[in-house]
This record gives sequence, structure tokens and C-alpha cells, in this order.
Amino acid sequence: MAPPPSRHVRPVRDIAVVAFAQSETRRRTDELSEVEMLMPVLHRVLADTGLKTSDIGFTCSGSSDYLAGRAFSFTMALDGVGAWPPISESHVEMDGAWALYEAWVKILTGEADTALVYAYGKSSPGEIRDVLTRQLDPYYVAPLWPDSVSLAALQAQALIDAGDTDEPALAAVAARSRTSAASNPHAQLQGDVPSGNYLVHPLRTGDCPPIGDGAAAVILAAGDLARELCARPAWIRGMDHRIEAHSLGVRDLTDSLSARLAAERAGAYELPVDTAELHAPFTSQEVVLRKALRLGDEVTVNPSGGALAANPMMAAGLIRIGEAAARIHRGESDRALAHATSGPCLQQNLVAVLEGEQSE
Repeated sequence: MAPPPSRHVRPVRDIAVVAFAQSETRRRTDELSEVEMLMPVLHRVLADTGLKTSDIGFTCSGSSDYLAGRAFSFTMALDGVGAWPPISESHVEMDGAWALYEAWVKILTGEADTALVYAYGKSSPGEIRDVLTRQLDPYYVAPLWPDSVSLAALQAQALIDAGDTDEPALAAVAARSRTSAASNPHAQLQGDVPSGNYLVHPLRTGDCPPIGDGAAAVILAAGDLARELCARPAWIRGMDHRIEAHSLGVRDLTDSLSARLAAERAGAYELPVDTAELHAPFTSQEVVLRKALRLGDEVTVNPSGGALAANPMMAAGLIRIGEAAARIHRGESDRALAHATSGPCLQQNLVAVLEGEQSE
């Protein structure tokens, strides 16, 4: 008999998000290179803590060569960070949320006390729907060129057929998200955004994320140093990520077992959360995640507007963690869940639980 799944174990070292910065997400940034888009964000997040690059113990980034159109494109971004004197640096070919996970583990092991995590992506130069087909099974699926919106539409139709949602409910998700984004100066779509025509049935234009360019950065710090750098640190009480089968045909698209398991291992179910920042680029994916993560109506979901308001590839997941942390910094949340995804139809999922210290 297989042993029961292990329960969440609180990290042995307290680590917090102490600063977060992001760029505006814009439909096109032809006049800016990735480095020029990133540098103001890096300067701002360091200024918020008073740290210099030389004070950072570890640096980790997330980006994609497919978006940049060249190999090892992330090395150019180091011009914006400053790689001299030599720094301890790493990179993931993933959303920056996974770079944050690597940095968190680095600090947990005691190899660093601080970390700078950043991510960026420019989707505007190419056809992002086609670029994302490169994530698919290269033998049986990718040659058919099913783009990302078509795959999301398959998931949405499966949810409708199962009775989990309908088109008016999906439209309501989009309307709520973009209304919430009205107070977010970095969002690309805000306020009353028309549902539009069908893009791929049953998804209308309003059910899909905007295409945009953007960057984000966070700083992590451990223990008392985090308290020195931030008035109310957002402590990472747990974080986990899981992946599902590559083949869409063997997955239940109306559920997300990987998101549920990641949340369990991160400790999301031990105490209630008041805020959830979900990386749900399509309205139908919020339906799946709400069910998998057991989020009731009492939880404020995507107060920033989420990925439906701004979805810079490779940075949107990191932004979810940053937005959740920022609400804790401002005293607007006590315990928040942040989620990031990658791959088609919520294939990979990362969940972090953030918590602020209670005032005495």
C-alpha cells in the first residue's frame, strides 16, 4: 500500500517578499529592447529597499528565447542587472514565478539571505498563438498547429458540457476582472471592455487575455533582514509546483489535479485565505482554478485584474505573486494565495501562500 501523501511542512527559514515592481503592460514596445524595458523596473525594486546590486546574494530570471527569437537572450538582460563584480545568477526558461521558486530554495538552504527575481516578455513581435504551439507534444499534436486559444476553447466547451459554467458566467468573470483593473495603473485593459465576437467558439475576444509586453521584479529576504527592509513583509509560508501529463487526451480539462496538489503541499488549505491572485489567462481557467483551489465567494479573486487585464508572457505569473505580496505590504490582506501556470490548459501550476504578521 502506498504511503499517505505528506502534509505541508512549514519552511525552516522565514523568507518574505519585501519589494515588488512592474512595468506598464503595453500592446507594443517597438522602441524598447528587453533590457530597456526591464531596467526601470530593476531600479525601482532596488530603490524600494535601499539595496544595491552588490547587496543581493542571488539573482534569478525567467524569460523565453522563443519570444525573443534568439538563443540565450536572457544574457542580454544581465546588462540591466549589472554582472560586474561577478554575481551569483541563474535563469529558468519559464515564467518568473518558477525563478522565484528557485530563489526561495536558494535562500532556504542558507546559500543566500537576499535574492532578486525578475521576468520579462515581449509578445508583440510575433504571433503568440502560434509560438505557444512549441509547448505541445512534438510528434502528434504540434504538427497540427492547434493554437493556444483553440486549446483553451476546448477546455471552455468541456466545462460548459459538464455544467460547470456557461457563456454569461464567463462574460461575468471578464467584466469583474477588468473592472477591478481600473485601479491598477499597470493594467492593459481596464473598465468596461466589450465581450466582442467569437474568437474560437465558445470563447469571445473578451474571454481571452490581451497581448502585451511587460516586466516585473521582486526582492526576497530572510528573517530579521526582511523586517528591516519592509514595514510589513509578505512571508512565504509555503510554495509548491506540479505538472500534469503532456497529452491533453489523458487529462480531465474540467479539473486541475496539479493545482490542487500544489496548493495542498503549499499549505493553502490549512487556514483560510482572504485574497487569491490567479494566473488565469482565459475566463474558463478561473472556473477550473476556483474549484481546484477551493476558493469560495468570501475570497477576493484577482483584485489587480489578473491576466485578463494584463498578460505579459513569462512575467504574468511572477506578477501574481508580486500583487498578492503588495496587498499584504499595504495591509489590505492578511493571508493570500498566489498562483502561476504554464503550458496549455493549466498543464503546470505553482501555488504560493503568503502571510503578513499580525499587529499586536
